[in-house]
Order: sequence, then structure tokens, then C-alpha cells
Amino acid sequence: MTGEPASTGSPSGRGLFGLPDTPFLRFGRTHGLGAMSDAMLAVALAGSIFFSIDPDAARWRVALYLVLTIAPFAVVTPLLGPLVDRVHGGRRGMILTTIAARLLIAWQMIEHLDGLLLFPLAFGLLVMQKTYSIAKSAVVPSLVRNELELVEANAKLAMLSAVCSMVGAGIGGIALMASTSSPAVVAVIGYGLTLVAAIQVPKVLVAPGPTTAGERAELRQRGILTASLAVGLLRAVVGFTSFLLAFEFRGGDEGVSIEVAGRAAGASTGVVREASVLAGSAAPVWHFGLVLGAVGGGAFLAAQFSPVLRRRLQEERIIRGVLFVGVSFSCVAVWLGGLGGAVLIGGVVAACSGTAKLAFDSLVQRDAPGANHGRSFARFEGRFQLAWAIGGFLAVFLPLSVEVGYVAIAGTIAAALTWFGLASPPLPPVIPPEEPQRPDGQLGFWRREDLDG
Repeated sequence: MTGEPASTGSPSGRGLFGLPDTPFLRFGRTHGLGAMSDAMLAVALAGSIFFSIDPDAARWRVALYLVLTIAPFAVVTPLLGPLVDRVHGGRRGMILTTIAARLLIAWQMIEHLDGLLLFPLAFGLLVMQKTYSIAKSAVVPSLVRNELELVEANAKLAMLSAVCSMVGAGIGGIALMASTSSPAVVAVIGYGLTLVAAIQVPKVLVAPGPTTAGERAELRQRGILTASLAVGLLRAVVGFTSFLLAFEFRGGDEGVSIEVAGRAAGASTGVVREASVLAGSAAPVWHFGLVLGAVGGGAFLAAQFSPVLRRRLQEERIIRGVLFVGVSFSCVAVWLGGLGGAVLIGGVVAACSGTAKLAFDSLVQRDAPGANHGRSFARFEGRFQLAWAIGGFLAVFLPLSVEVGYVAIAGTIAAALTWFGLASPPLPPVIPPEEPQRPDGQLGFWRREDLDG
């Protein structure tokens, strides 16, 4: 699976309270602290110049910088990705770099929350967050003992991110009561702690050699390519939804004036990963509470139940199911409109995207057992992040009403469902393994009680 599979998953000493301190736990601390710090910085953005100008006047700036976010993904994946994969600790170095860059951005934001320099700083933050996601996808397979644990590990990280984001938003909201720049100050401290935690993550060699012809052939199977396109369209929907709701709830000349609590709650709608750092607006605080609860609840449900679904259903059925759910509830959101539609669409898109991504990871494990999964997941994640940026750009570039946006979301998911239903190969037969405990990523298809019987 990687160059160092044997030493990465076993306990390596004792941590706090005498608990085992594994490489995965070290990375989990880094991931949680990073999500918490991102949330604090999002609260700082809520009291900034972003929300004191007309949304339509800001669209051209947002569109410009979203174009700039697309370029790094187009370069990092095909060029830099293979290089850092074969360097001992290369992906770990990328993680350290993205954290250090976010620390410097937060430090600069302390002085520039009310200036135009905030725009490139905010989108630099966005690029660093997405680059971190690519590096994370490569490193995590090296931090578990076998691939049976991989989907569960990704689910735990997603849940940890959602919880820590909400905690960070609360801390940032308290800091905002002191001054508008205080959340950025605490974010600098948070990124400093994240950097310290990241140094303790072990160096791993993701791929000891270049991609082989056999690995390329496995990753180009029709089932994997079909699923990757469907998940990519879902990720584009996430980016589109994030910016669509961000501009809807920002308000404008007719927006309701916001107080400290409103800013904090508004910012926290964007702190769950896959949501925009721009989230926040001139709307009543309880509106933000509802949207935040829906997005956070959707992400939590995806992380909680994806491993359970994988034990009972094949990956193709999971992806097809979440696409059907996405289309159905998007149509309901079109009918509801307004705040109810925003709450519904936010929660459904977060849940469907998270579940489909975890199912896709499991599908790659199953159908490409000879591939280096760390390198493969990073490559696909780069494409998914590119799709996210394109979806966000379309939401900004096309000044659509939310109702029309919901129709576009339903249509896109319906297209993904149609494509996946028509182009995906027949479901593979389920053949129980002779060794139930073999670490090939396949055990999830069978219930333990059936195997024991």
C-alpha cells in the first residue's frame, strides 16, 4: 500500500492519560486543531469588509480569485503530486507548509480585515485548505494498519472536523466580543498549536516508485472512472451550493444589521469543510443557526453512517442511493424555497457528498487492490477539489436566485445519477473470502454474524 506500511499503524508509546499514541491519533490532533483554527478565522471574516459591501459589487472579486484557486489544482496534481509522493515525508512537508501558510495569512488578516488586501488573503486561505485536503488523502492510508480501517478512519476525521469546527466557531465568537480582529489573533495561536502537532506526525513514503502500467490500468477501469465522475459532480454541487448560499445570506443594502452574535453564527455556517470560508451574512442569527445545524448534521450523518452502510451494501448501491436522495430532496428544496429550502439543501448536499466520497474510497480499494492507494486518493482528491472550485465559480459568475440555483443543483445531481446508472458496469458478485480477516478492504460486504455462522 505504501513504502512503510508496517510501522505506521501500531502504537508508538503512550500519550495523554496513558492512552496509546498512534500515528493516526497524532494526525487526528493536527486535523482537529486545524479545523478549529479555520473556524476562528472564518469568524474574523464575518466582521470584515466582506460583509460591509454590496454582494453584487463583490462578485467580480470573488470570481477573479476563484479562477486563481483553480490554477494550483491544475498544477499540483499532475506535476508536484508524483514528486512529493516519492520523497520521504513529502506529503507531511506539504501539510506543514499549508499550516504555516495559514498561520501567516491569519497574522496578516489581523491588520487587513478592513482593506482590499483581505480578498487575496481569504482566497489564499482557501487554496491552502484545499491543498491540505489533497495531502491528507495521501497520508491517511499510511497511518492505519490495513485498508479495512481506512473508510472508518476517514469517517472519524470527518466527524472530528465537524465537531472541532463548531468549537472553534464558538471560541471565535467569544473573541469577537473583544474586537473584530481578536478571532484572527486566536486563530494565529491555534495554527501555532496545529503546527506543533503536525511536527509529531511521522514521515511516510507514499509511493516508493512511479506509477506502473498495471496501477494505471486498474485505476482506469470503467467502474472507477464512472464513480469518480459522479462524485466529482457532487463535489461541484458542494462548491456551487456554498457560494450560492453565501451570497444569499450575506444580504446587502436591504440586509438586516448584524450584531456580534450574528457575525459569529454566520461565520460558523462556513467552517465545516467543504463549505465556503465566505459564509456569513446580514441575516438574523437564528437563520444561521438553522443552516449551520443542517450542514453540520449532514456532515455528521455521513461520517457516522457511511461505515455502517458499507458493511451492508456494495459501493455502487451507496453512490446510486445518495444521488437519488440528492435529486429528491433538491426538488423538495425548490418547492420550499427561502430559509427552509436553504436548510434542506445545505444538509442534504453535505450528507450526500460525504457519503459518496467515503464509498468511492472503498470502491477504489476493492477494484484497484494493486494500486498505491495513498497516491491514488490524492490524485482523485485533486480532481474533486478542482470540481469544487469550478462549481463555486459558476455560483459567483452567474448571479442566480436561490430558487434557480436549487433547480440547477437538482439537475446536476440528476445528470450524475443518469450517467452513473447507464455507464457503470454491472454490480460485481459477492464472493466471501476464505480468510475473513484478510486486510484487502473487502470484509465490509459481509455481516460478521454470517461469517461466524
